[in-house]
Amino acid sequence: MRKLLNTLYIMNEKSYLTLDGENIVIKKEGKEIGRVPLHNLESIVCMSYVGASPALMGKCAKNNIGLSFVKPTGQFMARISGPSYGNILLRKQQYRLSDDQACARNYARNFIYGKLYNSRSVVKRAVRDYAMRLDCNKLNKVCEHITGQIENVKNASSIDEIRGDEGETAKEYFSVFNDLILQQKQEFIFEGRTRRPPLDAVNAMLSFSYALLENMCCSALELVGLDPYAGFMHTDRPGRHSLALDLMEELRAPLADRFVLTLINKKVINGKGFVSKEDGAVIMEGETRNKFLSAWQSKKQETIVHPYLNEKVEWGMLPYIQALLLARAIRGDIDAYPPFFWR
Repeated sequence: MRKLLNTLYIMNEKSYLTLDGENIVIKKEGKEIGRVPLHNLESIVCMSYVGASPALMGKCAKNNIGLSFVKPTGQFMARISGPSYGNILLRKQQYRLSDDQACARNYARNFIYGKLYNSRSVVKRAVRDYAMRLDCNKLNKVCEHITGQIENVKNASSIDEIRGDEGETAKEYFSVFNDLILQQKQEFIFEGRTRRPPLDAVNAMLSFSYALLENMCCSALELVGLDPYAGFMHTDRPGRHSLALDLMEELRAPLADRFVLTLINKKVINGKGFVSKEDGAVIMEGETRNKFLSAWQSKKQETIVHPYLNEKVEWGMLPYIQALLLARAIRGDIDAYPPFFWR
């Protein structure tokens, strides 16, 4: 099992990253403000517009350390990748299956089946834990609707049908997302999913957490030898990690969405830590982003019993475990890809 190492987040927009021996050096306006040994890192997420030295990029690529650049809103910009590792036969089989509509449909079905199941679980757990504070009839109706969509996904004859069922479920799920916000109701109001740019504080945190999750899934797929760009449900598009987007679908609700709700409901973050830009985008300020990332790192260390492996694993290992299972399914070692079901 892969060791869960640290992710280094560079949040100052004026920082420049360089290499000194086996250390990453962070500089601001030519002055060193920090250094970290590379052997302690599995990935680097940089929100700086200044950049990084070619030497550091090459070292990260050689050592298989993910180096990603994202905007302060969490929107992915670029990722440094080294030589492709892994079994070429595995990747060739991945490409064959992704081009086969029947096979692609089966993989898409399992990804979305897991997503719908986990979305329903988030709502059901809220009803169970906070029955006295919620409109349970309203939430139970949403759960019933999602159950119907799960059956539709099981019987879908095309990827377009699966996409349609996923879209309908997303509307239902996010229609009650504001109900799940139990604290700081005046500061955090969710009226619907907005992206590119996020138009309120809740959407800002959702988009940021999805960007972090996509980066984790991309790294996991590369580590097991799969191509993160060749997906089954998400269509091929230059620069888009289609398979990483496929893989993260089932993890959005139990990992990213619940994490955002926890930050709000436990008052880890308050509404004062956000700013609005001229284009309407709402982003987190530096101190709030620090709290967010610190809590995200802690969340990754928490353990859960994996339903397929029946073993305790960290939340941060889930993308890697699911990527391993996906690789096994593509090789034919197991009959089908087993999605992650959160109970």
